[in-house]
Amino acid sequence: MNINERIAALREVMQREHLSAFIFPSTDPHNGEYIPDHWKGREWISGFNGSAGTAVVTMGSAALWTDSRYFIAAEQQLRGTEFQLMKLKMDGTPTIAQWLGKELYDDNNKEVGIDGMVCDTTTVEQLQADLRKEGGITLRTNWDPLALIWKDRPAIPLNPVVIQPMEYTGMSFKDKLQVVRKKLREQHADGMLVAALDDIAWLLNLRGADVHCNPVFVSYLLIDTQKVTLFIDQRKLDGKVLDYLRENDVAVEDYNKVGEGLRNYFEYTILLDPNEINYTLFKKCNAKEIIRGASPIPFLKCVKTETEQDCFRRAMTKDGVALVKFLKWLKPAVEQGGQTEISVDQKLTALRAEQEGFRDISFDTIAGYQEHGAIVHYEATPETDVELKPEGLLLLDSGAQYLDGTTDITRTIALGPVTEEQKKVYTLVLKGHIQLELLKFPEGASGTQLDVMARKDMWREGYNYLHGTGHGVGSYLNVHEGPHQIRMEYKPAPLLPGMTVTDEPGIYLEGKFGVRIENTLLIVPYMKTDAGQFLQFESLTLCPIDTAPIDFSMMTDEEIAWLNDYHQTVYDRLSPYLNKEECAWLREATKAV
Repeated sequence: MNINERIAALREVMQREHLSAFIFPSTDPHNGEYIPDHWKGREWISGFNGSAGTAVVTMGSAALWTDSRYFIAAEQQLRGTEFQLMKLKMDGTPTIAQWLGKELYDDNNKEVGIDGMVCDTTTVEQLQADLRKEGGITLRTNWDPLALIWKDRPAIPLNPVVIQPMEYTGMSFKDKLQVVRKKLREQHADGMLVAALDDIAWLLNLRGADVHCNPVFVSYLLIDTQKVTLFIDQRKLDGKVLDYLRENDVAVEDYNKVGEGLRNYFEYTILLDPNEINYTLFKKCNAKEIIRGASPIPFLKCVKTETEQDCFRRAMTKDGVALVKFLKWLKPAVEQGGQTEISVDQKLTALRAEQEGFRDISFDTIAGYQEHGAIVHYEATPETDVELKPEGLLLLDSGAQYLDGTTDITRTIALGPVTEEQKKVYTLVLKGHIQLELLKFPEGASGTQLDVMARKDMWREGYNYLHGTGHGVGSYLNVHEGPHQIRMEYKPAPLLPGMTVTDEPGIYLEGKFGVRIENTLLIVPYMKTDAGQFLQFESLTLCPIDTAPIDFSMMTDEEIAWLNDYHQTVYDRLSPYLNKEECAWLREATKAV
């Protein structure tokens, strides 16, 4: 079925269920950012494949809400369908509730549906309140139309679970569990349900392959004062993993019995994070008191152990070696002709795969040449793929999963001559990147307080970007990790030693080109004074930054000194792993300017 046929099939079953509209969020039962194909209902019904967005279908109209990262891609993918694009955070864009209020104003039936299993509790409750204000619209949460109309729906994955050894984690499951239980006692909770897949993988020191690019496995974890129960399809567990779970006193139950587990929960109090636990499961819990609060696990997970920090450095060295080999190859290959966005992506992935401990890419590579670089989350397809020419800019955002850690890097590369406008924009982005890396700040500052450093120079010139400046990165886990972020919007999570965070300012000129420069950083101590502990950033990423597009008249002496110091570090760290020709290329690419 094409998109319009799918919408027609949906409306048939909506009519039988007496629903005037149905809402499809981007999430799964675990509120994941990246989800198994089984739960990609929003993509199936709309054709839009971005990681964030919500589709809504009424009996006579359809709309899709997404953020600025996907405006251009969504316009292209929705073309030819009934869906109209709703640009989040743009003037004049209605909320979903406001739009439904207008669409259903003359409708006698004011009942709207959403699958409560794939939407977190906070979102459902807020939507219920917003819809009531729009003419008394009610929200039904106990029905999944995709079970009827998605005939070739992919199954829930059954990939094997493996143990992540202590040599990579630096902390045993039992030690982690002890800390989690201590945090729960501080919140007066006897236990909690863990739904976030990366939190479960981190706590249990297990990894999987159920989600594209993310080494996690579909499951739930129920913790109380006496025991821990893993709800999972046991076909994923071999004898070694089952023995490991038994040795660590972890009971195993079928994945579909998690609701029963919540109904039978015997403790007095339970912590359920309404931003993580889906609405259906939240309502099934029979604890005497449900404590609504943030799960303690994300904050514990984002502060890396010394072992994890060392593993990150090893992973970044491997990644840097692959990137140097790639960059040495790139420009001559483009000059010879025949290279495209897809082919350079494949080349880089192949070079990474040669590195010890490589497991996968950490997200789908963004290889955007010229105007495609202005599409923030562009992913080349056979239909959009273009040949690279020895001119202009290639934006390359990529990463890998190694047993040691997860990498995330963006470089914008001049494939030949560039325009004065491209030089100006490139230099502004580089200045923002360097200014953030140079920053010293007090422990406990939030990323929002740091964000201006990456933007101040481009703001003077009338440029800005609407995505965040930085996010946490997992230890052989999800490439996006919180709760800390660096962004304009207020994010109160404090920045602490041991956290990883990216530094990725960018400027995007639609129809022309885009520039982004990104390193993954580690937050480390700087100095202690009477004013308290101060922190700084250590660049984990090891890869040359292209100096060809820089307008040095715009750079300060401090910024140039940082660039030279960074390039010397890149050369010193990577050259022992390279052959003579590669070392010569790297020496030239990192020479002092």
